[in-house]
Amino acid sequence: MKELSTLSKVFAVIALASISIWIGAYLTRQFLIYQIFEGPDLIIRSYLNENNLSGVLTALLPSIVVHFTVFIIFIISFFLFIITSKLKLRLNGWLFIILIATIIVIPFEAYLMLIDYKVIVLLVSGSFDTNQVIALLRDRIKDLSSFPIVAILTFISFYYFIVFKPLVKKE
Repeated sequence: MKELSTLSKVFAVIALASISIWIGAYLTRQFLIYQIFEGPDLIIRSYLNENNLSGVLTALLPSIVVHFTVFIIFIISFFLFIITSKLKLRLNGWLFIILIATIIVIPFEAYLMLIDYKVIVLLVSGSFDTNQVIALLRDRIKDLSSFPIVAILTFISFYYFIVFKPLVKKE
């Protein structure tokens, strides 16, 4: 593998750091949101009521915002790394696999991020209807329900490809 320029190394570090933060934010977000609901019917837990639900939803805002913005940073920095590194995908199979996996995940994550954007807009407005936010969170869980696990495991596998760099051909 050829030596990378400083600029491409910067984009690589930003991409790695942002995907690490994204994985943590995604896991945190999933754990927090699933604490609101119980059972497969996604019924609000008994200890949550109209008085405290708005505070709980507002407390979720930072994890949703971090998850939302860091994924955008990852996508931009990863594609800038691909462009600036000038690595040949034919010779670097590990990078090709990461690129293809990222391209496959983007549309699904973009769909879920549209729902997240609606939640963010409602929560930032300050005066929001808790039922509307809960409906959006339920929709996000029901639509592509197992996708978050697949996405997290996919992005965790990137570390294997980055460290061991399998499928490298010599020129």
